[in-house]
Amino acid sequence: MTPPTDLALRLRERLLGRPLTDTLRAWLLIGLVTVVGGVLRFWDVGRPHELIFDETYYVKDGVGLLKGGVELTPKSSITSHDVPFTNGTTDVFGTAGNFVVHPPLGKWCIALGEMIFGPTSSFGWRFTVALMGTLSILMIGLVARRMFRSTLLGVVAAILLATEGHHFVHSRTSLLDMILSFWVLAAFCALVADREHSRRRLADRAAALVAQGRDVTYGRIGLGIRPWRLVAALCLGLAIGTKWSGGFYFAAFGLLTVAWDLSARRAIGEVNWARNGILVDGVTAFFSMTTIIVSTYLAGWTGWLRSDNGYGRHWADTHPADPLWSWVPGALRSLLHYHQDMFTSARSITASHPYMSNPWSWLLQGRPTSFYWQNPKRGEQGCTVDSCAKAITSVGTPLLWWTAVAALVVLLVMWLLRRDWRAGAIVVSVAAGYLPWFMYQDRTIFTFYAVVFVPYLVLAVTYLLGLVIGRPDASDARRRTGLTVAGTFVALCVACFVFFWPVYTAQVIPYADWQIRMWFPSWI
Repeated sequence: MTPPTDLALRLRERLLGRPLTDTLRAWLLIGLVTVVGGVLRFWDVGRPHELIFDETYYVKDGVGLLKGGVELTPKSSITSHDVPFTNGTTDVFGTAGNFVVHPPLGKWCIALGEMIFGPTSSFGWRFTVALMGTLSILMIGLVARRMFRSTLLGVVAAILLATEGHHFVHSRTSLLDMILSFWVLAAFCALVADREHSRRRLADRAAALVAQGRDVTYGRIGLGIRPWRLVAALCLGLAIGTKWSGGFYFAAFGLLTVAWDLSARRAIGEVNWARNGILVDGVTAFFSMTTIIVSTYLAGWTGWLRSDNGYGRHWADTHPADPLWSWVPGALRSLLHYHQDMFTSARSITASHPYMSNPWSWLLQGRPTSFYWQNPKRGEQGCTVDSCAKAITSVGTPLLWWTAVAALVVLLVMWLLRRDWRAGAIVVSVAAGYLPWFMYQDRTIFTFYAVVFVPYLVLAVTYLLGLVIGRPDASDARRRTGLTVAGTFVALCVACFVFFWPVYTAQVIPYADWQIRMWFPSWI
């Protein structure tokens, strides 16, 4: 491979910042944090051996998918399906397909653990989410290192996510939201890698044209196939196939990747950077990513399309198509009608729930969701006092969340005034997972939906800590002070996580100790 010229190296530094050289050390340190975070997530993850919160839907749907390729309707002859299911009787399903409001891909992910470890294993129920939660730590550390050009900040980001309570609880509970968060984060990491890969290629090709005596200002330098962008599209298809809210990230990330292309072309001096970036790079990105996303999403419905008993599978048989749409296969028309029913049903969920919360309170952790609660008495389940608590509460690490609110303000300023692409990427990623819920304030919604943007809150706080630490060329005194403040903050976040550990993992503790951890009346 021909080494890059001096001009190419200068262009690379202009487009990407200073090069990273400590790759092995970075993988070792971030990998170590990932292993520790993984041990915490997998430790006793099968306890309690009960269906927690919405596991009652998704765990059983996963078993139904393994049995018949579609979600199955529970037997009407069984009054309570959870009790026999958790006691090892998985034959609680009828033969008819069940109506559900979320696509199948996330439940297929859950089914993977059930297939490996058996449908009666609570470890198997939660295996996939624990694995995805663990891998998220590795991904956030590596992408933070790329974004901030600092292995130290990569390690900091990994530690903060490993000990973030909201993310931790979801990593041990088989709901769809951790799966959605994982695929969205994977797409984000792939797009950051694509940004670096494409900019490196742009710098090298521009330098080669200059060496040939050709003018780069009025032409358009082709970037060729963008494999990392295609990987991002695949991950976004898997995200949308888990929950439709992943579609907001398709819109947000699509705009981000085009904006990055525009700024890169402008930076190397292309006169027609806007036209080239929008009409060529933008159009190419839209069609290539959309094709992969739609194909991936439809692939998740393969079991339903191949079935005879999927809910609404044969709707088109009794509803002839309008002549304008007669060319559409009946199976796809049935699937489209099913989607209309899913949207209507999901939109109309407005029943009151004791732990529903308005998105205005999410960033402040105003109303964390209680996933599990028992109140053992003396002599029950190891309780040694008159009254105990055994709870799983999805409360985010308060210090991190409250700091993230301030960090987002700083990032917004840095993005608007200094055009810092890192600040913009983080703000947009938080907004894509957070702001859409304000359109559905009349619907029954919960704080735990916020887990999808937890990684970007971590990146926001990491960015802020980077400012506190200071630039590499700052004075030794400045760096020492910054490192002391940042290190103290990270240590306090870890201590906060340890403090809440009993109510993250259903430990039996005295009721008074549980009350100490419920800092506000709205947490109870």
